[in-house]
Amino acid sequence: MSLPELILIAIGLSMDAFAVSVCKGLSMGRLRIKNALVIGLYFGGFQALMPALGYFLGSYFQEAIVAYDHWIAFLLLGIIGANMIREALNPEEETCDASVSARDMIGLAIATSIDALAVGVTFAFLSVRIFPAVSCIGVTTFILSVIGVKIGTVFGCKYKSKAELAGGVILVLMGVRILVEHLGAAV
Repeated sequence: MSLPELILIAIGLSMDAFAVSVCKGLSMGRLRIKNALVIGLYFGGFQALMPALGYFLGSYFQEAIVAYDHWIAFLLLGIIGANMIREALNPEEETCDASVSARDMIGLAIATSIDALAVGVTFAFLSVRIFPAVSCIGVTTFILSVIGVKIGTVFGCKYKSKAELAGGVILVLMGVRILVEHLGAAV
């Protein structure tokens, strides 16, 4: 997997965390750098941890399903991306508070990084070098989360659904690219 492709996946995965960060920023009213950094660390840390866990789980089963790995990657990325698109097109009223307590942030970080676990499984099937991949995802999510808090304090939730839509489209397109690439190589 090339660096530009990895960066696109990292951006796509970070859109849920970005959207929640925007909401957190809105609830803060004014930017608090310490809180923005805490939010970035939680989201970035969990976005890096989850694909690593998924990678190790996927590596365990890789040999058993190597003939179908491209289909699994396509389905996982497609389902995750389609769900993000669905959420973006059917925005429900979300409430968010300014709390950055460990209890609140761990719950949000897990909720926004579950899709990264599935992507980690996909990475195992594609034999992606996991340390650079999870580093890229974690750093990208950290940066976009901090930016999201800032945007939230300035603009509010105006761009939340657009961010989720863009992230979903990126993941679906990456899944299609993986499938086409593998099917093209098989012909």
